[in-house]
Amino acid sequence: MSRNLLKSNVVEKLLRKKSPDELISESKKSGLKKTLNAFDLIVLGVGAIIGTGIFSLSGIAINGDIHAGPSFMLSIIIASFVCLFSALSYAEFAAMIPVAGSGYTYTYSVMGEFAAWIMGWLLILEYAIGNITVAKSWSYYWFNLLQGFDFLPDIIKNPKYWMFEFHLFGDVHLDIHIPALLLLTAITYLLYKGVEESAKTAALMVFLKIAVIALFVIVGAFYVKPEHWVPFAPGGMKGILQGTFIILLAYVGFDAVSTAAEETKNPKRDIPIGIVGSLFICSLVYVAVAAVLTGIMPWNIVDPGAPIAEALRYVNQGWIAGFIAAGALAGLTSVLLVLQLGVSRILLSMARDNLLPPILGSIHERHKTPHIVTIAVGAFVAFGTLFLSVKSAAQIANIGTLIAFSMVSLGVIILRKTDPNRPRSFKVPLVPYVPALGILCSLYIIYKGVEGNMHVVISFFVWMLMGIIVYFSYGFKQNTIAKKEEKSNVVELAKVRE
Repeated sequence: MSRNLLKSNVVEKLLRKKSPDELISESKKSGLKKTLNAFDLIVLGVGAIIGTGIFSLSGIAINGDIHAGPSFMLSIIIASFVCLFSALSYAEFAAMIPVAGSGYTYTYSVMGEFAAWIMGWLLILEYAIGNITVAKSWSYYWFNLLQGFDFLPDIIKNPKYWMFEFHLFGDVHLDIHIPALLLLTAITYLLYKGVEESAKTAALMVFLKIAVIALFVIVGAFYVKPEHWVPFAPGGMKGILQGTFIILLAYVGFDAVSTAAEETKNPKRDIPIGIVGSLFICSLVYVAVAAVLTGIMPWNIVDPGAPIAEALRYVNQGWIAGFIAAGALAGLTSVLLVLQLGVSRILLSMARDNLLPPILGSIHERHKTPHIVTIAVGAFVAFGTLFLSVKSAAQIANIGTLIAFSMVSLGVIILRKTDPNRPRSFKVPLVPYVPALGILCSLYIIYKGVEGNMHVVISFFVWMLMGIIVYFSYGFKQNTIAKKEEKSNVVELAKVRE
């Protein structure tokens, strides 16, 4: 009997929830400054989405192991639709529960504590590991830019002096990118200072990268040769779907918009605009760039490291390639900025619930930012750059991204059944069909994307196992709800004794 009771208590604790009203009430005590509007959110979304996908992952998808070739355009369109199904679900939740934490807080309100922890752990993977790809890609473009300055000494512009690789054991290498580490330090300091300053910096960088991307599309369009689009899909359907899988990391940006809900002036109106608006703008830009990139040169000579800049050098427009490299640096920096902001807000929410040490939820008295968790995230990403390649980090992060998308979509379906009368300023159309389609598409893309990449699957499951160990060794015992229940039980016991 006691064993059954123990099992019942454990399951009860794993499934305990926080109501949307409770989450909103707690967020009002956070002390975070509300400074963002719809335009800021679109800037944050575009800042996160347009960057890695165009400036780095496009080359890997077109002419890396994936061999999507010109059909990468189709990969982007498929990725856009997969993300749209999930983005609508995010928009409904964010407008209804405008708090920091994104999918973590949404899952807590619908599926309970353990599912929320899994979601939070997935989001840490999605953002922090994804940022490793951004930081390392930034290093490649940095040296691509410096190569254009002939007057610079070799010790400054030659990557061999700034990027080192050491063999440790087996297949494990230590890969040191000094420029990436310096950039991460600067980004961490900026986020430490404040989100308003970060949004202004992101706006400037978004303007710069949109300008150079427009320059690339306009200039490159004059050199497009339709024969370069033949064969259109050298990697077949497998190449198209694996191209979709790799590029999905770029679309994490719309998720990052929802993490800033607590710092938004009118989240119920502005968050859906920010999510859907940034997704629409970026999809158009991505398709245009992919069409020009694969049209001005044969797909099998596209540079996997710095594809945009090298494509212009291919058509003897090296002076423009320098501008492109500068824009790529701005673009990747804005992605890094927004994703670092996102993961720190997710960890902040988890720390509030004592699923992580409460010190991570501390707010700086003067800057009104979660300063300790911001520093911790910067250090974690910097450490990760030492061990993961751009492609491996992107693939591992994408599994987490798509599973997180699926959980949010499932949450919308459940909440429409369990709390149908709750006010919703934005609604996903055709529930449950649209969210269900998002789930099915996400799971299928994972299946096709990891085909033949068992080391990526193993790395993902190792990460999730680590998360489960952390939860049961700390969060399960320490979370806020458990402490409230414990206090309530003590009071009840005292009354009985009286």
